[in-house]
Amino acid sequence: MPATTFQTVSEEEIQRINRLQRKLFDEFYHLFEPPLPEGVPGRLEKIISHGKITEGDTVLDVGSGTGILIPIIQKYKPTCIYACDLSEDMLNQLRENYPNVKTMLADVRDLRLPDQCIDEVFINACYPNIVDKAGAFSNISRMMKTKGRLVISHPLGKAFITSLKNSMPFALDDFPEEPKASALLKPFGFEIETFIDEPELYILVALKRRFRKPVKEAE
Repeated sequence: MPATTFQTVSEEEIQRINRLQRKLFDEFYHLFEPPLPEGVPGRLEKIISHGKITEGDTVLDVGSGTGILIPIIQKYKPTCIYACDLSEDMLNQLRENYPNVKTMLADVRDLRLPDQCIDEVFINACYPNIVDKAGAFSNISRMMKTKGRLVISHPLGKAFITSLKNSMPFALDDFPEEPKASALLKPFGFEIETFIDEPELYILVALKRRFRKPVKEAE
């Protein structure tokens, strides 16, 4: 049976790893700017298409980096795009590239956007980096509208994360298989709609089925 809960991590460890990530991505933010590897732009287009953004929606890009998803999201004419990241240098570059995007220097678990204000959430290429996943998905669920879409993805597939594990100063989680993903996300009010696991593409789309108060408040 798949695990039904995310691993518990102490607050001290969450802060320690977030500091390491912030330092790493501040140092190497320029490596995330175009040109992107061959095939990646087309796969990013496919990832965004699965969000089914409609004109006037509000979108949250989690772990946005320098904004590789932003120009694709903008094609769908959302009213507002929020971008959050741990790295200030990443967000500085994003603001330079896309000044109309609302940026937030924060862990997604700590965002204080209003309840049920977001239509689509994209977590592209950063799911393995989220330390407090229970806190993150609890808060995402709070901020998302019912029937909104959560898209977890990587344009280079699961194997790319495996290739990075030995070179990173912090642990990286694997992208979950479909049964485990379903079990992990269900407590936060999500139901898997689409699951794609190809050698160079991972896409998990989950529908928000009901309003879910943050776990800490509900308990």
